[in-house]
Amino acid sequence: MRILEVREETKPIGSAIRNSYIDFSTMTSSLVAVVTDVVRDGRRVVGYGFNSNGRYAQGALIRDRFAPRIVQAEPASLLDATGENLDPDRVWAAMMHNEKPGGHGERSVAVGAIDMAVWDAVAKIAGKPLFRLLAERHGRVADPRVFVYAAGGYYYPGKDGSALRGEMRSYLDRGYTVVKMKIGGEPIEVDRRRIEAVLAELGGDGQLAVDANGRFDLDTAVAYGRMLSEYPIFWYEEPGDPLDYDLQAALGREYAPSMATGENLFSHQDARNLVRYGGMRPDRDWLQFDCALSYGLCEYQRTLDVLREAGWAWSRCIPHGGHQMSLAISAGLGLGGNESYPDIFQPYGGFPDGVRVEDGHVTLPELPGIGFEGKSDLYALMAELAR
Repeated sequence: MRILEVREETKPIGSAIRNSYIDFSTMTSSLVAVVTDVVRDGRRVVGYGFNSNGRYAQGALIRDRFAPRIVQAEPASLLDATGENLDPDRVWAAMMHNEKPGGHGERSVAVGAIDMAVWDAVAKIAGKPLFRLLAERHGRVADPRVFVYAAGGYYYPGKDGSALRGEMRSYLDRGYTVVKMKIGGEPIEVDRRRIEAVLAELGGDGQLAVDANGRFDLDTAVAYGRMLSEYPIFWYEEPGDPLDYDLQAALGREYAPSMATGENLFSHQDARNLVRYGGMRPDRDWLQFDCALSYGLCEYQRTLDVLREAGWAWSRCIPHGGHQMSLAISAGLGLGGNESYPDIFQPYGGFPDGVRVEDGHVTLPELPGIGFEGKSDLYALMAELAR
């Protein structure tokens, strides 16, 4: 068996929304297909992947650097010990051949998109949902029921407090129990009014998390922390630059409730530095590493090993991105849940058709691979790429 081809196509996911740092008007994503010579149920096995939102498409890196290394590798060097399936770690090693350490920014996104497609293919060849394959490999019992929260509350032209309240109410109506909104894109008193409006709408029906997207210096982060301490906030996310571990640690000494960060850290080494030097607290804080942005699941498993060695439970991880890959990892490896985007970044986010949020959780269906074939709007794009 062998990988015949790795295909990439850049797709738009633009929107008029903005957070405290960027707008999404020109955002793109790389859609990837890993085509194998394996046939299952009369159809060639193709694995699919894409890069998570918030980083742009990586077409040039995929087409010119990483895909050729896979296709040109000796086919047997990419197989597992049985010779009957691909070995994702061997494929990953082939992609990263002749790459220097460090410099994780864009390279990690390109590798992560291909890695997702490889794992999709591996699980399909095995005839199993990826979450069950992962559980078996780690000696765990898979739990297809996964906690999800609704991410939204972006700044949007003409969006007033009433519209924000209506958005958050719609998430509760769809079964979510935790919702998230953006802060830091307006003055603190404006954000205070926005937070109060949402909390009034939620009442006792849900909890609110807030996300600053790395906007603040230490003084501003502390000022927001003091303001947020007046309210029952689920978590205070990414207050400062993701690599400013000293800011994160200093804020943790001032802000006692839960914080969350990690979505913009793209390697197990960066994750190790966060838990060593960032003052994150394993009893209350949350880690948001996104495998699709950080070299894929092969690297994410190394990140999880780092966390375990540092005394962190994997259940304190709730990945960024809102995609089915992280849902499968959460169900297979016992993470704390997954982000969800009910209304934006479609069709890449969300769940297979027919899956509903109930009491803040979804139950993954028994679909081979990651389960993309069960999401009709997304699979329509993927099938075009595989022709």
